[in-house]
Amino acid sequence: MSKLTESAIEDFAIKLFERLGYSYVYAPNIAPDGENPERSHYGEVLLTGRLTQALKRINPKLSPAMLQDALKEVQRISAPELLANDVIFHHLLTEVVKINRNKMRGQRG
Repeated sequence: MSKLTESAIEDFAIKLFERLGYSYVYAPNIAPDGENPERSHYGEVLLTGRLTQALKRINPKLSPAMLQDALKEVQRISAPELLANDVIFHHLLTEVVKINRNKMRGQRG
């Protein structure tokens, strides 16, 4: 009987997500000191470039100002416990990010 290891679980998850249409990126390649850095330091949790592109793709009718507001709302999450942050982040991604709709019409909010 073979032993279930973290590496085996990770490999399974990567293959599963690739079958769902996601692409795999080796983390050290996008690290601050990697071949194609996507963050300026290791403390930077969000890959803002990827998140911004996803916001644009998912919400093509929103103005750039509204997209920026949505990004800022996600960046502001700061609950004292990690689990609470995860719950808030999941809610924002799957339910709603409240932003000023006047910006969609080019007005100041």
